[in-house]
Amino acid sequence: MKMLAALASAAVLSLAPAFASEELDRLFADYWENELAENPLSATFSGVETYNDKMPSAAPADQARRLEEAKAFLARLDAADMSAASDDDRLNASLLRFILDHTIELGAFDGWRIPFLSDSGFQNEFSFVVDSTPFRNEADYRAYLTRLEGLPAYLDQNVANMRQGLKDGFTQPKEILAGILPSFEAQAEPAPVDHPLYAPFKTMPAAISKKRAKALQAEGAALLETKVIPAFRRTYEFMRDDYAPNAADKIGAGNLPNGAAYYEALVRYYTTRDDVTAEGIHQLGLREVARIRKEMDGVIKKTGFKGDFAAFLEFLRTDPQFYAKTPEELLERAAFLAKTVDGKLPGYFGKLPRQPYSVEAVPAEIAPNYTSGRYVSAPPGGTRGGRYWVNTYALDKRPLYELPALTLHEAVPGHHLQGALSYEVEGAPEFRKQFYPHAFGEGWGLYSEKLGIELGLYQTPYEDFGRLSMEMWRACRLVIDTGIHSKGWTRQQALDYLAGNTALSMKNVQVEVDRYIAWPGQALAYKMGELTILDLRRKAEKALGDRFDIRDFHDVVLDQGGLPLVVLTEQVDAYIARKKAE
Repeated sequence: MKMLAALASAAVLSLAPAFASEELDRLFADYWENELAENPLSATFSGVETYNDKMPSAAPADQARRLEEAKAFLARLDAADMSAASDDDRLNASLLRFILDHTIELGAFDGWRIPFLSDSGFQNEFSFVVDSTPFRNEADYRAYLTRLEGLPAYLDQNVANMRQGLKDGFTQPKEILAGILPSFEAQAEPAPVDHPLYAPFKTMPAAISKKRAKALQAEGAALLETKVIPAFRRTYEFMRDDYAPNAADKIGAGNLPNGAAYYEALVRYYTTRDDVTAEGIHQLGLREVARIRKEMDGVIKKTGFKGDFAAFLEFLRTDPQFYAKTPEELLERAAFLAKTVDGKLPGYFGKLPRQPYSVEAVPAEIAPNYTSGRYVSAPPGGTRGGRYWVNTYALDKRPLYELPALTLHEAVPGHHLQGALSYEVEGAPEFRKQFYPHAFGEGWGLYSEKLGIELGLYQTPYEDFGRLSMEMWRACRLVIDTGIHSKGWTRQQALDYLAGNTALSMKNVQVEVDRYIAWPGQALAYKMGELTILDLRRKAEKALGDRFDIRDFHDVVLDQGGLPLVVLTEQVDAYIARKKAE
């Protein structure tokens, strides 16, 4: 009997990890499926085609339901038996808890009343999704037409939400709206066949007969003319005639209802840290600005320039030698830099992603109020790779001396390399492959700019100054974002501070400051993440000495995909312990 009892006990123990894993696997899978169903546009962008004929609902009741769903998933996670969970499951659970905790905390502030930022939002998100939608056969086009049918209702729901925001005093500030209105107007003005959403009909696949292709084209054009473009026009007229005149007079999240608490919650979310405050970040930013300024002064001396700091900035902003003459020249330079880095990556990374990327211009309809460059990810297994977008609008505001740092950040080894590797994390639940904690992702991008020194990408003192100007730009963000949203700074104060400390063109200064005003807290992610990664590298170098391998370190940082900074620190500490024990 004792033997049988012992065998039974051993059997129970051997099954416990499997049961724990199965319970968590069901939770992770249910959470991800719910996310896809609630966010069909994101599903398409993630390469999941099940929802390609669906639009999300933005009504307040739907927002409230999603918040309750998050609470229910958190309750399931709290109830899960973790006693026999594997290390991987514990990491998965920790990351899901981070997502749910912040979803619930931020959900209490009803941020859906402001559904747009300075350069993106509900008014143009559909264009990004179209780029990820497959168009192989008539069924794909039918799904797209169905989705177009649902687009007007989605626009109208967001307008209703903004009307509620006007009523509650929860709006974007009036002062930045002049630069944002063109992105609404751009969707309302084109003729149907010239509209960005008609683009899939311009080149039809060979699998569709010419007769059927013409019928689908006519149906798409008619739908745009009679329903979609009129809805965009209603949205634009609301923005122009109702929203802009009645929006908030003061900038800063602190001026919104319950704004101080809202901003502190955003600070915790975007930095992925619970031990930081707006005031502490502001002071850190001031210290970083002072440190970087000394380095910038040293580089100016190397150029032989005669004049003070302000005169040097004016020289960089106005001398034609620093600017491309044509869009093609700018794109070709960006592509050359990107391929140069590609060839150097094996010396710094043990694992490289399979997914390729391209270098392309920012789409014309959003370029005027868009940043100088950005990375646009692609779904794994899709028909295209990632895209490094370079803004070719207003060439005299896109300095070539900043292009090396921009390329390192947005393409490789920055966002493309990091994001594409996230898709390849072995054994991870799907939600983790799409998880993008801003401090990790943007911190890695900024770290990549500094890594460009070791990669030998900065060939002139001007390019090195461009790197420092980009770093100073992110340090200024710590000061400006907290200044605007927590300390009562005006827009002009922010403009003057950024213009006076960086070589950014005045156009970029305006675009960036308006971005910080419209998107509280996000600008803090870059420097907070970079400083953490640099600290972890120094810790590893000191602890391991001659055993430190830069490829191993980078693989450890990127191996698990996006991580909150506290979790990243735990991963690096474990790597150091393993190496020391070898």
